Amino acid sequence: MPLQLLLRDVCLLDRIGRFDIGVADGRIVDIAPGIAGDHPHLDLGGALIIPAFVDSHVHLDKACLLDRCDPALGDLSAAIAAVSRLKEGFTEEDVYARGARVLESAIVHGTTHMRTHLEIDPTVGLRSFAAVRRLKRDYAWALDLEICVFPQEGLTNLPGTEDLLIQAIEAGADLLGGCPYTDTDPARQIEILFSLAGRYDLDLDFHLDFDLDPSWMHLDLICTATERAKWGGRVAIGHVTKLSAVPPEMLEAIARRLAECGVAVTVLPATDLYLMGRACSHDVPRGLTPAHRLMAHGVNCSVATNNVLNPFTPFGDASLMRMANFYANVAQVDPAGFRTCLDLVTTAPARLMNLEHYGVHVGAAADFVALRTADAITAVAEGAAPVAGFKAGRQTFARTAPQVFRPVRSTTADMPL
Repeated sequence: MPLQLLLRDVCLLDRIGRFDIGVADGRIVDIAPGIAGDHPHLDLGGALIIPAFVDSHVHLDKACLLDRCDPALGDLSAAIAAVSRLKEGFTEEDVYARGARVLESAIVHGTTHMRTHLEIDPTVGLRSFAAVRRLKRDYAWALDLEICVFPQEGLTNLPGTEDLLIQAIEAGADLLGGCPYTDTDPARQIEILFSLAGRYDLDLDFHLDFDLDPSWMHLDLICTATERAKWGGRVAIGHVTKLSAVPPEMLEAIARRLAECGVAVTVLPATDLYLMGRACSHDVPRGLTPAHRLMAHGVNCSVATNNVLNPFTPFGDASLMRMANFYANVAQVDPAGFRTCLDLVTTAPARLMNLEHYGVHVGAAADFVALRTADAITAVAEGAAPVAGFKAGRQTFARTAPQVFRPVRSTTADMPL
């Protein structure tokens, strides 16, 4: 079979030695040392090949808004209010331009799959949705984009929002999201969204329990609704920062519940740390749910970008390797757990998004990145930047290695007497 691309001299996770990877028709068709043949090839000089990054929770529609905000930002409610005011001025072209900026940054950091959460309500209408549909089409050469439409500011308290969600679904939205903590009737919002998901056969992804008071949670409502609808494996919950404030025995019990009913968890380190604990003058809690501990109890988890350069998160570059390193640092993960941190931005979110043909093996889609590093532990420890990325076997970016320019030393003959 003629190969579309042959990658020579690469290292692989969990395999000892150097290998070549043969790609045809966008799929990996061979992995072996020294694949013979005169094919178009790229010598990667021992780079580590890993599956491309999967960003399971991003907000493209409200990214890159810092130049429009009061520099004195605040807590979660202040961030929601600030973006609510700005949404009135969103245009399709404006959302497209800001979203494209984030997508291009994600691409050069090795992401090939992304789920963007998109606000739908009577204020913004379907303008942002129209823009993100165009982004999905225009960047499909490098990245598969899922659109999750959701009511950020409530559903039952904003008449007309449900109709707009249905319009977006019928116009091509990929799944539904929710935000019960902003609704005047959280249980009813959850009920409506599960009903719509069943009617249109859609997955669900909720913003949930985004504070530090563990005395009450909406988590059990989601688990019960998931079991009732038999929607296990098709429901995710994001943030869930309340789980950072529970003792170990309670966390284990909740983990068992989540695993049994098939609800996945996405942790958003940059936003969660930035917004949580702002009422504290000292000894500020981290507010970071321990995804690696939930994973150890069978819960599928991911770590994702969430917001970029806006009131929710006034920094970011859509680098998931940076996020894995950041999570490991803040969550105090020992080096033995660094491989899990890499999984949290690759294989685990791929499962969460029910991606088919993902990975680095024969038969998988040829979506992978090359890291100039020795192994997964070193990659996370150093926050190794990808040096090349591939989508369906086509190279989408390259990053040249930095050069160090040493001074030219003078010879003895040049030295003054």
